Amino acid sequence: MDLRKVPDEEKVRLCRRYTIIGLAFLPFLWFINVVWFFKEAFCRERFPGQSKMRSDIVKSAIGLIIWIAGLTTWIVMFQKNRAEWGYYGDKISFLIPLGRP
Repeated sequence: MDLRKVPDEEKVRLCRRYTIIGLAFLPFLWFINVVWFFKEAFCRERFPGQSKMRSDIVKSAIGLIIWIAGLTTWIVMFQKNRAEWGYYGDKISFLIPLGRP
């Protein structure tokens, strides 16, 4: 999608939609929101709705950072403790390593 062809009002609406839909555990939309609309919100001359777009971009960035931190924490914790969790660790594993003979 070429953002240069989209009117400013539609950009603000689309940015808002991505922020709200990202709340449904879709952090990829927050990432897209930040990447696509950062220049429009922070590096361009003022236009109506830009302040709303800025706040949505900041909210998306904060949500994305929290999501990445939580996911990274879970991955590290799971990788370090899966064997100690015994049956439960095996039950929530997709692939169970064979271990040493």
